Amino acid sequence: MKNYIGLEGAVRECTAHFFGWLFPEFFAYGEANTREDMEAKALVQYQKTFECLERALQRVEEDPERIQSILTTVKNRLPAVRELILTDIRAAYEGDPAAKNTDEIVLAYPGFRAISAFRLAHELYILQVPMIPRMMTEYMHSTTGIDIHPGATIGPYFFIDHGTGVVIGETTTIGEHVKLYQHVTLGAKSFEVAEDGTLVKGIKRHPDIGDRVVIYAGATILGGNTHIGHDAVIGGNAWVTHSVEPYEMVRIQTVEQKRDGGSKI
Repeated sequence: MKNYIGLEGAVRECTAHFFGWLFPEFFAYGEANTREDMEAKALVQYQKTFECLERALQRVEEDPERIQSILTTVKNRLPAVRELILTDIRAAYEGDPAAKNTDEIVLAYPGFRAISAFRLAHELYILQVPMIPRMMTEYMHSTTGIDIHPGATIGPYFFIDHGTGVVIGETTTIGEHVKLYQHVTLGAKSFEVAEDGTLVKGIKRHPDIGDRVVIYAGATILGGNTHIGHDAVIGGNAWVTHSVEPYEMVRIQTVEQKRDGGSKI
């Protein structure tokens, strides 16, 4: 019987220290008056991130060698993860006219928090770490209202504006420079059922979103065979279960359009 006592606390501490390492000027404790002070604070946060991650791994992995292998791999991947997160900041700043500066995005934007935690969780998901990746993203879900499964594949320059109610499923793929608004769902259209009545797992269930796609508030895009082509625009409250060509715009008809015989674009 596995002992998960302390796992949740370790995962939350790891996530908090991860933010402290990324942005010690915002999230690390204590004063820092010089560049050397800031670098020292970042190093402390880095060390604490992996101390907490190791404690968490000890609750879900039995092999000490595998634990050390996971830790080493994640350490090697962190610089690339940080670079991805910096592109997300840039996307938010360039994509929101209300953003006064990038500091505001780091400190105040829930979409940025959810995406950043996802970036770390995704690395652990790729390494087939049980429990921890999902706990990280669900922790962010509980604090931001944004539900990103750690299995999703998301390119650089990703921006979720406002964010509340966004759901991104496990097998979703998202290209570069994609922008989502609140209450967007990238989900499964249906679930395959095995002969014994159980759900078939490990298959493609969620859509693919191409580069430079904009998806407006309340839109729902479903299905593993649904591909949204690059530079497409999905209008608010649209229900999409079929592929969309590049540069196409999809929008729902208003009552007035239906009366006038207008067509869906």
